[in-house]
Amino acid sequence: MPGERSAAISTLVRTAEPQTRPSVRPPRARPFTHLAPYAHLLAPAALALALGLWGIRRGGTLWADEAVTLEIARRDMAEIWQTLGTVDAVHGLYYFLMHGVFELWGDSPGLVALRLPSVLATAAAAAGVGALGARLAGRRVGVLAGLVFPLLPVVQRYAQEGRSYALVCALVTWATWLLLRAMDRPGRRRLWAGYAAVLLAASLLHEFAVLTLPAHGVTVARSALSAVVTRAWWVAACSVVAGLAPLGVFSLTQSSQVDWIGPPTTAELLAFAGLSLAGGACAYIAPSRAPGGHAPTLPALALPLLVLPAALLIALSPLRQLYVDRYVLFHAVGLALLVAAALDRLTRLPRHRLVTGTTTVLGHVLALAAAFAALVPAGIHLRSPDSRKNDVVAIAEAVRDTARPGDGLLFMPARRRVWTLVRPADFRGLSDLALLRSPRASHTLYGTELPAAEIRERVSDFRRVVAVHDLAGQPLDDTDQEAAKRAALRAAYVVCGTRRVTGARITVYARPGAC
Repeated sequence: MPGERSAAISTLVRTAEPQTRPSVRPPRARPFTHLAPYAHLLAPAALALALGLWGIRRGGTLWADEAVTLEIARRDMAEIWQTLGTVDAVHGLYYFLMHGVFELWGDSPGLVALRLPSVLATAAAAAGVGALGARLAGRRVGVLAGLVFPLLPVVQRYAQEGRSYALVCALVTWATWLLLRAMDRPGRRRLWAGYAAVLLAASLLHEFAVLTLPAHGVTVARSALSAVVTRAWWVAACSVVAGLAPLGVFSLTQSSQVDWIGPPTTAELLAFAGLSLAGGACAYIAPSRAPGGHAPTLPALALPLLVLPAALLIALSPLRQLYVDRYVLFHAVGLALLVAAALDRLTRLPRHRLVTGTTTVLGHVLALAAAFAALVPAGIHLRSPDSRKNDVVAIAEAVRDTARPGDGLLFMPARRRVWTLVRPADFRGLSDLALLRSPRASHTLYGTELPAAEIRERVSDFRRVVAVHDLAGQPLDDTDQEAAKRAALRAAYVVCGTRRVTGARITVYARPGAC
């Protein structure tokens, strides 16, 4: 029928027409999603960089060891080499490195140029800690460990110091990472060679980085891997020792440089014991098996690194006092890994039925608030002028304000002459009564001094003498020159006044009636 035919035609036409579908928008890509696999590297490095740049000038202050870096690295290459023949050979590689930094920086390198390499090294170390954590216990632990590391006060301190300790820590961290890779692929000689080369570089920057080897040896032994791994590690370890041996033997001729180090104090021993116990507790909490069953476990690597290097220096103290915490700064790598593993384990424990999600979140917030309250004051203090043992800038200004033109000047002991290196203009108009040759002319750190008899004779020619010396209670040097300085002042002078400035005492001596 006509009506049915037209209805069928209409149906066919509608069927032939294209069906319009609602448009579906592709999912919007979240920004930085492609960086997520690298969060355990990037987040720690970014945090370390931010903390390192925060207050990097430290109020324009500079302590004595940094003043030495600034002075020696500004000498030309030949002068640095000659200086290392008399003193500080153990820091020679670092001085040459900083000389290159200052050359690239241009005229008048200042505090930022001095400290920026340490900031960058700490960022590299933080990324390395993240890499270690991720390899040993998963990416979450890697992120946690990498973030804990730059928050540690000891790391924040040396991240902003113009010395080699942060660079050494970075090299030790990445050498440890190379060790893990080599243990996974013991047949890859390049990995073992890289491990040995990086650890040797760390040891040439500071000899005590070689103490990483016993810690790594314990890790290899505890991992119970094949004889191939053990043999390869021994070859690498012996290569490091052999490469370091010439510097180690030569530096023995300059061992008097560390005569200032005393036996570990009670506070230092308690601090070491506390860290060791805390590390042991974290190791107990942390998982006892590595992800996928791969050796070593995180505690097997981190705990020896935290404890063993410092323990060896402390154990050596009855024979030779060498323990200073910054010499084994890389112990912080082990501490950060252990703390992160323990935190990760604790946050994954099954919740009690009375502990709700809100309670858990509140607990995390309170824990973060407590950590913030503990770390922020320490961070602020570390960036203040009072955070270091001394401040050569403040000392130089105090001498300038205290002395009169034509006064005599004595450094007691002679090594305190290092306080003049950065601001020599503040000491112009004063006569350095004991000085024979300046530090630069004599290729030394502190200059060379006259014989004792000549020092006494020169002191007697002045009505007023400004003495720059250590704080009361410090041991007195027993050299003939130092004894002559003290005897000459006692014999004919009275004390007009004493001023304490950071780690120094500035005393004005004068003939009776000339104060």
